[in-house]
Amino acid sequence: MEISTSDNKTLASTQSSSWQMPDTLVIIFFVALAAAIMTYFIPIGAFETQEVSYVSDGIEKSRVVVDPSSFEYQYDVDGTPKLQPVALFEGDGGAGFFNFAFEGLVSGSKWGSAIGVIMFMLVIGGSFGVVMATGTIDNGILRLIDKTRGNEVLFIPVIFSLFSLGGAVFGMGEEAIAFAIIICPLMIRLGYDGITTVMVTYVATQVGFASSWMNPFSVAIAQGIAGVPVLSGSGVRVVMWLGFTLIGLAFTMRYANKVKRTPSLSYSFHSDAYFRENQSKASLDSRFNLGDILVLTSIVATIAWVIWGVVTRAWFIPEIASQFFTMGIVIGAIGVVFKLNGMTVNKVATSFKQGAATMLEPAVLVGCASGILILLGGGGPTEPSVLNSILNSAGNVIGQLPNALSAWFMLLFQSVFNFFVTSGSGQAALTMPLMAPLADIVGVTRQVAVLAFQLGDGFTNILVPTSASLMATLGVCRVDWGDWLKFIWRFMVALFVISSIVVVSAHYLGFS
Repeated sequence: MEISTSDNKTLASTQSSSWQMPDTLVIIFFVALAAAIMTYFIPIGAFETQEVSYVSDGIEKSRVVVDPSSFEYQYDVDGTPKLQPVALFEGDGGAGFFNFAFEGLVSGSKWGSAIGVIMFMLVIGGSFGVVMATGTIDNGILRLIDKTRGNEVLFIPVIFSLFSLGGAVFGMGEEAIAFAIIICPLMIRLGYDGITTVMVTYVATQVGFASSWMNPFSVAIAQGIAGVPVLSGSGVRVVMWLGFTLIGLAFTMRYANKVKRTPSLSYSFHSDAYFRENQSKASLDSRFNLGDILVLTSIVATIAWVIWGVVTRAWFIPEIASQFFTMGIVIGAIGVVFKLNGMTVNKVATSFKQGAATMLEPAVLVGCASGILILLGGGGPTEPSVLNSILNSAGNVIGQLPNALSAWFMLLFQSVFNFFVTSGSGQAALTMPLMAPLADIVGVTRQVAVLAFQLGDGFTNILVPTSASLMATLGVCRVDWGDWLKFIWRFMVALFVISSIVVVSAHYLGFS
């Protein structure tokens, strides 16, 4: 039986159009597989550590960092560099390839990824499940839109700028998750989408984080470790922050306006259906009473309290989660007293469990992504691992390059290495003790080395699936990472090109 040429073309077209971006979990699985294969070819090595002191805000601080000259490979009895290949499965709490999901899910502590971030997501998801069950957010959004008709265009610039400032001043990142839960319904009601929400919340914080002049978790630590006066070069960095914030805002506004004109052009149009369906029955004549006012007051008070705690008391994941849990209890009580949406004590409990359940998917992704680092032996600089060997080899390569190219390769290296270590302070502690003396050798100022670090570390948080905060924000906005990749890659290319120009220009201008 013969098939005509036109039939062949139709079949090929159907097969082509049926291809879909693999699910995020599929991508993480194959990245984990690649990491496991690397352990069969790259020998393990380790550094020694040392304590360095620096002054920040007039206070002398210290931090344990790697000694860049101390790296040594581990050797077999016959004197060859030792490999530590990952087995398919390990017992007794080991980390074989098929252990990576579980080990990743339970890794870390309550202070960070993965288990701390996962629990943080579940608690705030449950708390905001109670908030959403009162109906106050939907009704408040409708009233806000009604009262500000004609001025909606100001929402995106104001919110983006505030979040970028938060990232620059106090390293805002994880906090964006809670805000995204509230802002996403507003954005979709205004005719935008879930991706716009991610841009004005989490992405804005990372734009500020990367270009900051005073971020205590990134540039301040990197300068202290590199022996550069903390907060030096602030004038240049403030201008840089303004420039990158305007670029991010312009990109966001362009996309948001396109989606508002033609909703089907949204990269998250299919997943936004969840929010559209929940809002379809609401109207401008809906309820808004004293109970709703008290709910909104509780939310605003909690946010203000959390910001105060983060800035003045260095609160982190455990403290922030506890404040939002308290908020959920208070708002649940208000809902019961004022009968908001027929709230009862049992409905408060059910709403909390349902809100937490919405976080399970991103929580699994966060844990599995953390498992990738475990396969590479990400236990620390003093424990022999493939990750330490990669870090040392990259430093050796950069040291052989001409000075301007070395500066650019520092940016490239920090961007790639952030896939493995997404913590800004952690990456600074691992890489800056190597990059700072390396900068002296190749003729690059240490200030430029810090600049390459902060831009490479900060901007790639917008993309890498190993970033717990990114995956959590995408999760609450119901945006799949594959859809996010299709949208964000152009912005990432633009950021990298501009960052390259900034770093190389800073080198030639003698930024110090």
